[in-house]
This record gives sequence, structure tokens and C-alpha cells, in this order.
Amino acid sequence: MTIVTRKQQESLQESLQQVVRLLDRHRVVEDMVHRQDMAKHELVEQLVHKQNLVELQKKLASLHPADVAHILEALPLFDRLLVWELVKSEYDGEILLEVSDAVRESLLADMENYEIIAAAEHLDADELADLVPDLSSEVRSELLGGLDDEERAQLQSALSYTDDEVGSLMDFEMVTIRDDVTLEVVLRYLRRFDELPNHTDKLFVVDHEQTLKGVLAINRLLVSDPDLTVHDAMATDVVTFHGHDDVGDAAQAFERYDLVSAPVVDSNHKVIGRLTVDMMVDVIREESDAEVLSLAGLKEEDLFSSVWKSAKNRWPWLAVNICTAFIASRVIGAFEETITHLVALAALMPIVSGIGGNTGTQTITLIIRGLALGQINPSNSGRLIGKEVGIALLNGLVWGSVLGVIAWLLYRQVSLGVVMMAAMMLNLLVAALVGILVPLTMQKLGRDPAYGSSVLLTATTDSMGFFIFLGLASVFLM
Repeated sequence: MTIVTRKQQESLQESLQQVVRLLDRHRVVEDMVHRQDMAKHELVEQLVHKQNLVELQKKLASLHPADVAHILEALPLFDRLLVWELVKSEYDGEILLEVSDAVRESLLADMENYEIIAAAEHLDADELADLVPDLSSEVRSELLGGLDDEERAQLQSALSYTDDEVGSLMDFEMVTIRDDVTLEVVLRYLRRFDELPNHTDKLFVVDHEQTLKGVLAINRLLVSDPDLTVHDAMATDVVTFHGHDDVGDAAQAFERYDLVSAPVVDSNHKVIGRLTVDMMVDVIREESDAEVLSLAGLKEEDLFSSVWKSAKNRWPWLAVNICTAFIASRVIGAFEETITHLVALAALMPIVSGIGGNTGTQTITLIIRGLALGQINPSNSGRLIGKEVGIALLNGLVWGSVLGVIAWLLYRQVSLGVVMMAAMMLNLLVAALVGILVPLTMQKLGRDPAYGSSVLLTATTDSMGFFIFLGLASVFLM
């Protein structure tokens, strides 16, 4: 993923608006010509059509593939496919890697097999590994057949790992050197390259068996005595990853140690690839996007996908919501007589459930963040629960008292104010416990801690808030 400055981001939005304006103009002019009754109507329409699309094509050709990907994701399906047809074919593969999975699916569905193969020919083995799972078996077989033995082995190696493992993201382009040569020899060796692989901040020092012995930083290479040997100049304290390591943990390590690149080794400590910072930025972005969607019980979807697809994506947790809403309504129904005798309860009970939901959301957000950063483990989870319970009780006492006073001022009943305060304390306690236990339980079950957590939290705080408030009112006010 390309990292852009604010000025570049503004330029990107401007480019998107220009593409939208060109598309609108193209449709307007084409519609006007289509309505005209003239000689050689078909020829005129074709010329106008080409004139507008050529201007649009020039604009797209001036953009970075990542920017084109952003524009494609921001366009409705019909416009997206029109723009996709105008993109230079040599950039198709790069753009397919940049767009989201949902948008990639729509683009691939519009491409012929030969177009997909032509786009994939410009990609390296590690990049192909990202694309191959989305291709048909026919296209996949043809692609594998067109690779040389080394590329095929690299692709199969990358495909042997799951999407959440480091091996699925590793890059096979790297520079390795031996430790028994001088830095002058290394410099001469590097001059033979037309260019170094992207994000090469260090060279990997290996023996004849490709076993990692250390790394030589490029800046150390440039400023050290050329007669110094690699062994004397290299660093042996190296952050390494294994193919089966979790990509989220690797991304955190890159952030923690300010890494630009790092070697990936097998069980024998042989170098099999490398990770680079651009891959880790992608991981962080994707995990962030997934977490936001998971909180609402959603999976990734194309913003402009069909109504049917989008609706199906939202069904599972809507069904859960319907069930929890019925539970909440039954709780209220069970206290119908209490509400009838004291109408003020109907006005006050949404406050209890609403503030409980807000408190639970604060807790659950902190817990999910802590789990994502690896800060929460079995040894400290008990202390964390104790802390959140303390916060809930303190907030319940302070703000429950405030609401109790307000209830007393409004309805001139001291007992109603006391019930309000007690209900607030208990519901905030429930909200805090749910905010902690739901994501911890989800993680223990091997699920995404964020998936559907906010839905479950809201359902619990609503139902329990009504039950606690109306239950206390039935006991002390009736």
C-alpha cells in the first residue's frame, strides 16, 4: 500500500472528482448524440464516444495504480467496469492487488481468462499468491504452467500458508551475502544490480546452506572501512520471523522495533523470504477495517455491491437483534403493571439502558484493543476485571446519584431517585462485565474478539437495564 501525505490525499480526492466529472460528461454527451436524428448517426456517436473516453484514459494513465484502485472502489459498479476497461493492461495486476477483496471479485468477474492471465504475468510469485485464491481452477492451472521452476516453487511455498500466517506475505526478492568477504566486495557485488529490491535497508548474511548468521545494514556498509569483513561489520541480534507466525504479531513487531525489512526463516533457521514494511502497513489497515466491521457483526462488502448481496451480509446479526429485541420487549411486558402504576418509569428506563450501553462500549473497545496489541493475557485478566468493576461502581455511584437527584426533582419522589441510582450502578456493573467477558470468550473460542461484540453488548445492557430498573421499582415503589 502506498502511504500518502495530506496534500497527496487531497490530490487523490481531486483526481476522483475529475474522473467522476468525465464520466458524467461522457454520459450526457453520448445521450445527446444518441437522441439526434442525423446522417451517419452511428459514426458520429462512435467518434464522440471515443473522444470522451480518450480523455478519461489519459487521466487514468497519469495515476499510480494504488490511486486507480482507490477510484475504482469509490465508483458504482457500472462506472467501475467502464473505468477498468480503460486502464492500461500492464497495470491490471497491480491494481487487482490494491483493491479490496470484494471489489476484486467484481473486476475479475468482468475479465476473460486471457485478460486475467495477461495481468498476472506482470506479478512476482509472492504477489501472485495473493491473487491466485480468487481465480478459477482453469486460470490457476494455466498460470502455474507459465511459470519457471523457481517461480512455481516460490508460489507453492507461499500458498502453503494460511492468510493469517507470515509465510503468505513474504517476499522472495532479497540480497544475501557471505560473512567471509570484505565490504568492498559487497559494494562491487551490489553495483551489478540494476536496482535493489524495494525496502532493502539491510543485506542478509548467510552461509553455504542459506542459514542466517546476521544482517548488514546498508548505512553501515556505506560508512565503514571497505577493507572490513562482513563478519566484523554485521549485526547478529536480528529480529526474525517464521513462516507460521501470526501476521498481526509480525505487524506489531515492525512497529515496536521500527523495522523496514526482516528475514523469514524455516525451522532450521534457513532464510526462505523476507517481510517488508509496506506489507505490514497493509496488514494493519486490513485488521483495522475488519475490526470496525466486526464490531457491528459485518464482513467486508463492496460499498456498491447489489442490494441482495449487501442484505445477505447483514442478515446474521439482524436475526440476532430481532431475538434480543423480543427478549427486551418481554422483560418490559413482565413489568407492565408496574409501569402502569408509575408512568415515570417509562420515561426513565431508556436512560438506564442507554448509559449502560455507552459504558459497555468504552470497556469493550479498550479490551479489544488490548487483545489486538497482545497486552491482555490470563495472568492479568483477573486484575483487569477487578479494575473495570471498580470503575463501573464508581461511575455508577457518581452519575447514578446525579440521575437520582434529577429524577427526584422531576417527580418529587425520593424512593424513585434511590431506585434510579441503584439501577444505574448495577447496570454499569453488568455492562463492564459484558464488555470484558464477551471479547475474552470469543478469543478463547478462537473467534475474532470484535466480531458481533457490540451487538451482544447492546442486547445485554438493554435487557438487563430494563430488568434491573423495573425489578427494583416493583420491589421498592409498589
